[in-house]
Amino acid sequence: MGRIKVNLTLDAAVIAEARALGLNMSRLAEAAIAEAAKAERNRLWRAANAAAIDAYAGDVARDGLPLRTG
Repeated sequence: MGRIKVNLTLDAAVIAEARALGLNMSRLAEAAIAEAAKAERNRLWRAANAAAIDAYAGDVARDGLPLRTG
């Protein structure tokens, strides 16, 4: 997928420091947004599947891990 220009409002001191350090703010913002999106997708998945996860955890607590010998 291509790149899209967006406008962001950021703290002036943060921008000044990033520029002084030669940081690529676009890449940093992109990485931070991607990480936040991944964390939110994971949170939503866990919430949607909480009942199944809890049921499996109960099965393991009661019966042990499947396919485990001895």
